[in-house]
Amino acid sequence: MSVSPPKMTIKSHSPWPLKAIFWVAVIGLGGACAMWLYDSGRHFTGSNPALDKQQFQSLSEQVKNLTAERDHYSTIANAAESQAMMDHATQAQLSSQIAAMEGENTKLKEDLAFFEGLLPTAMGNQGLAIQRLSLELQAPTQLRYRLLVMQGGKVGRDFSGNLQLAVTAMVQGKSVVLNFPAQNASASDKAGFKLDFKYYQRVDGILTLPDDAVVKSLQAKVLVNGQTQVQESAQL
Repeated sequence: MSVSPPKMTIKSHSPWPLKAIFWVAVIGLGGACAMWLYDSGRHFTGSNPALDKQQFQSLSEQVKNLTAERDHYSTIANAAESQAMMDHATQAQLSSQIAAMEGENTKLKEDLAFFEGLLPTAMGNQGLAIQRLSLELQAPTQLRYRLLVMQGGKVGRDFSGNLQLAVTAMVQGKSVVLNFPAQNASASDKAGFKLDFKYYQRVDGILTLPDDAVVKSLQAKVLVNGQTQVQESAQL
C-alpha cells in the first residue's frame, strides 16, 4: 500500500509596504484620469482661461457703463426735483406778494373814497356830512352798519354830538321803526353812539333786532342837543 504524500497549499504573502505603494499608484492614476477628463471637457465645451478672462473683463465694463449711466440719470432727477421745489417756493412767494398788493389796493381805494368824501358836498349844519353809510345782515337778528361822519370847511373846534339810527322793518306783518339807542337804553349802550372828533369819525357796530324782523332800510342822524344836524339813509 502506497501512501500519498500530504497536499500542501502555498500562500503568497505580499508585505504591506508593497500594497500601500500599489494603492497610491492606483489613486494617482485615477486623479490623473480625472484631470485629463476635466481638461478634455473644458476643451470640448470651448472654454479656456484666456476666453473666460476676456468675458469677465467685458461684463465688468458693461456693469461700469450701466453704473455710470444710472448715476447720470440720478443726478438729472435730483436737479429736476430741486428746480421743482424752487419753482414752487417762487410761486408761493409771488402769490403772497399778489395778495399783499390786492390788500394795499383795497386800502388805497378806501382812502380815495374817504378823501372824496372830504369834498364840501351835501354838508349839513356846521359843515357836517354822513358818508359811506352801509348795512349788512350778518344773522337773522344781527344787522351790521358802517358809516363815516365828517366835518368839512374850516374846522375851528372839535365836534361833539350823538348818532341815532332808525331801522325800518317788517315784524309779524307790521311795519315798525326801531330806534337805536332806545330811549330807555343804559348809559353804556348810549356811549357807543357818542360822536367826538375834529375832522372825521368812523362808526361801525351791530344792532340786535327782534325775531322774524325783515329789514327794509336804515336811517342815520347826527344830533346836537336833540336837534338833527344831518341825516342819510340806505336800503338793505
